[in-house]
Amino acid sequence: MEPRSPIRATRARRAPRRTPSTPFKERFDKRINDRFDERFKDALRSVAAPLGACCAALVLLTAYTSTGAAGDAPPRITVGSARIEAVPAGFGSTAAYFEIRNTGPSKDTLLYADSTELGVSVLRRSERRTGAGRVYPVRAVDVPAGGTVRMAPGSLRVMILDPPELRAGQTLPYNLWFRESGRVTVEATVTEGTR
Repeated sequence: MEPRSPIRATRARRAPRRTPSTPFKERFDKRINDRFDERFKDALRSVAAPLGACCAALVLLTAYTSTGAAGDAPPRITVGSARIEAVPAGFGSTAAYFEIRNTGPSKDTLLYADSTELGVSVLRRSERRTGAGRVYPVRAVDVPAGGTVRMAPGSLRVMILDPPELRAGQTLPYNLWFRESGRVTVEATVTEGTR
């Protein structure tokens, strides 16, 4: 037998390097994971109540608004007694009159009126002061909740500028535009002169 070399003997006697044992590493990883899990669970618990409340509120508000109960009830506009004064061809202007009813619980506003078959339409109001009458432009007309606005000669009316020839008995579509109700179309009858 050959003798062992001293270098090999030294190497053989040296203890192997210590590497972290598997149980220690598992315990360390478990401790880190447990801490993370606890923090994550705490964060979820702290967010769960407000998030749940917001989701519940959103569902309830959606259901509430879909029933139509949210906010003020819309106005209910009906237009009647629609008439236009007859004029011969080439006459400078004429007038249209309407009776506007609002049976709803909130007000609405008439913004303007128009007809594709007539000339330019403008809201106007007449006033008499000391015998002389003046005509004023009107930007909008409020129709109160549960109220009626009646247009008549000598007061509120829709002026039609440069109208075509209009004969008594004709009917023409007229659009009245409201802030809340949008467009309301009515058939206006052409009548002789002023009533």
